[in-house]
Formats: sequence, structure tokens, C-alpha cells
Amino acid sequence: MAGTIKTYITLSLLLLTFTTTAQEYLKIRAKKGDGISVVLNRYNLAAHTCNIDTFLRINKLKRTDQLQLAKAYKMPIYVYDYNDVSIRTTLKNNDYDLAVYIQEFNDELYKAGLREFDYRVDKVLWVPVHALYCTVKSQIKKINALKAHAADKDPNLSSHPEDIDQQKTKALSIENYPIFGKEHEKTPIYTKKLEGQVYYLISGHGGPDPGAIGKKDGHILCEDEYAYDVTLRFARDLLQHSAIVYLITRDDDGIRDTEFLESDKDETVWYNQSIPLNQARRLKQRSRKINELYEKHRKEGATLQRVVEIHIDSRYVDQKVDIFFYYYPGSNTGKKLANTMYSTIKSEYEEHQKNRGYRGVVRSRDLHTLRETKPPVVYIELGNITNNFDQKRLLIVNNRQAIANWLTQGVLKENAK
Repeated sequence: MAGTIKTYITLSLLLLTFTTTAQEYLKIRAKKGDGISVVLNRYNLAAHTCNIDTFLRINKLKRTDQLQLAKAYKMPIYVYDYNDVSIRTTLKNNDYDLAVYIQEFNDELYKAGLREFDYRVDKVLWVPVHALYCTVKSQIKKINALKAHAADKDPNLSSHPEDIDQQKTKALSIENYPIFGKEHEKTPIYTKKLEGQVYYLISGHGGPDPGAIGKKDGHILCEDEYAYDVTLRFARDLLQHSAIVYLITRDDDGIRDTEFLESDKDETVWYNQSIPLNQARRLKQRSRKINELYEKHRKEGATLQRVVEIHIDSRYVDQKVDIFFYYYPGSNTGKKLANTMYSTIKSEYEEHQKNRGYRGVVRSRDLHTLRETKPPVVYIELGNITNNFDQKRLLIVNNRQAIANWLTQGVLKENAK
């Protein structure tokens, strides 16, 4: 977004290889002319003394220090993984007034252009330090009451909603998709950024072929189940931006918020076709169906059509594998989207795990889907299902959602170019 501060967000959900109980701070980069008070005032933090004290402490600064241009600084704002239900359940704090206050804080920064996305869209919640530790409940309640009173006088200002229903207050509409399961079928549509665009999502294997297999604590981990769960989450994210989405591989399991996903063989291919055991027939079935749908939407005037295929690798147990992206040789469009998705993930690792080293790559490959489907394709390998380190990327529910969020951000960034 032009003219906005680029934010560098540290999220436990986005650090796919581990989890942490410590809450991270939002990071920003100082602009020309920024001082401590200027930065804090920009983020509606300057009125609270504890924010100033926290900013100085976490950045190891003195009150008289100057900020250095383009240097990253931690803000007195905690970053939480928004659970897509409510602020109160995200924070595990049932204080209604606190939730409303935090909602208003996020909404105001989004309207000011300091957030690229609404927190209900990117699932990233900003919580100012002072709201948790420095402002008494009576003050927060008074602030909320004043804002609500102002909203009664000015119809352009919205009064405070019950935060458990806050998705509905920001969504353009709420659509029902049973394919996502009872807990996730009500899908809020937040933007029209992908309107008129068609995405065909393939999760690898399925039916008689479980794909790569790993083991963890006596449980069997099947590639098709975990690839499908990530694909479902990715599909739901794309729908929230008004895309047309086809799940080429389909199941009735829905999105599953559990660590171990039970394996079955009842997957089908759009629409209700059984999956052949023979690999060649299986691949042709999927590419043929995509090509039929592609021609239909092309004639109807679709502005853009893409295919994303998601797999999980299986290599030596001791080999850690970062997320790999493949495109067909000579497909500039596929290469561009693969690179944008890759850079979205790589930048997070470089920012938050500087000494780790990110080894994911973007390469061309002559694979059936890449070669035989008419729309441009990105083929993704999420990691090594047999490696304990990579398994955390798949088993932890928040990590599966993080992958989906990252892929969606990659799509949105590519569309913004």
C-alpha cells in the first residue's frame, strides 16, 4: 500500500517450525523525520506513559535518543494470532469492554493505512501494551462509552458490536460453504480484490493413494489428509476476497482443528468422480476437468485463472525441507506467482529467524499438471512428512492456517503488481 509504513510482524503462528509462549512485539521501520513521540502518536499510543517506557525499554533507548532512518523498532503493541472467532477467545480474556477497545484500536489503524489488512482478513490482531497493563477497566469503559455516544450522533460512525459477532460487522456478506465443515462453513467475504478470478486448487493424491507417509507418536501421517486440510484453508481465504474457487480434490472431512488427521479413502474429484488407482489416469482426470472448467470461464469472461497444487514431500528422515515452488519451463506467469509466494514466506524466515537460513526454492519442472493444464500452475511441496522438524509445520493447527494465509498473501501481492 503506497505511502504506508511497512510492518514486520512476528507471529508464533507464522514461525512454522516452532511455537513459543512469549508474545512478540510489532516491528516497524522509522521514516524520515520520525522521533519517539511522533511514532507513538502515529499509532495512537503517545497518550499513555507506559507505552513510552515500554518503547524505550524494548528498544534499549534513552528518552533523548533519535530514531535512525529505516531501522526496525519494536512497538509497544503485542501481535496475536487472531482465532477467527472473537477477540475475547483469542486473548482468553472475557472482558467485553477490553475486546471492544482493542477492536477499535485495530480498526482505527487500518483506516489510517497503518495496517495493510483488516485483522479479520489477515488473522493478525494488534493489542497495545497499555490496554492490558496500564489502563484500568473504568477508563476503557469510559472511552468506549464516549465513542458509542459519538456514534449515536454521527451516523457515519458505527457503535460497538458484540465482538463475538464482529466478523459480520465488517464482512460484505456471509456465505455458507458446507465443504469447510460446521465450525468453518460460515465464511465472511471481506473484499472484492479477487472478484472475477478463478482458482483451481488440487491437494495431492487422495482416494486409493494416500501419498507420502510419516509417523508421529504412534500415529500414521498421510500426505493427502494434511495437504487437503491446508488446501481447504487456502480455499476459504481466497473466497474471503471474492474469488471463484474449485476444490478439484474433495472430501467431506471439512477443516479439522486437530493435530492428528485420520486417514480415509473417500476423496473424489470435482464433481463426485471416483479417483482411479492408476496414477496416469488420476493425473489426466484432474487436468481434463480443470481444462473443461477453464474454457467455460474463459468464455464467460473470467479476468484471471490459476491452478495451485499442494503436496507434501517424503525424503530421508533426517532431511529438513523448506517449502518448494515449481512452475512449468517457459511459463512466465507461473514463475511470477511462484516467486511471489516464495518471497512472502522467505521474508518471514529472514526477519524472524535470521540465523536459520531458508532453503526453499523456486524451480521449473516438467510435471503433468504443470504441462497439461491450460491455466498457469504453481506446484508446492510443503515439507518432509517423515522429518520431526518439518512435521511441526503440518501437525500444529495454527501452522497449517499460517501456510494458507501466506499463500493467500502471495496471491494478493501478485494481483497488486
